[in-house]
Amino acid sequence: MTAERRPARPEDVDEICRSLPEVELGTSWGDVPTYLVRGRGFVLFRKPDHHALDPATGAPYDDLLVIVTAGPGATRALLEDQRLPFFTIEHFERTRSNAVLVSQSRLGEIDRDELAEVLTDAWAARAPKRLVREHLGDG
Repeated sequence: MTAERRPARPEDVDEICRSLPEVELGTSWGDVPTYLVRGRGFVLFRKPDHHALDPATGAPYDDLLVIVTAGPGATRALLEDQRLPFFTIEHFERTRSNAVLVSQSRLGEIDRDELAEVLTDAWAARAPKRLVREHLGDG
């Protein structure tokens, strides 16, 4: 029997991030709430600004998460999968940021397990390699 899959919810972000080793909710970029592993951010709550506008309304997004990726290939994979709600903005492309954006209101378009995989990969991209091996194994 397989486990029932359920849509991801915004509150799952906190639950998943805090389940990872040595994670704390702190701040970065001044006062931006950020999940950190040993002081290195891997998921942050982006403040509304003119760089990230909702194409439907023209207004700044007010519920964005920035999720770090392992590198350009991982970023591309998330962005190119049309069934996923991840996207980027010109500012990230210009700065060659290894991160994707997602509106919390769209998290339900993926299931919780998929969200956990993306957030765990973000954590692994910023955590010390030894900590990643201890938590995830060598494989």
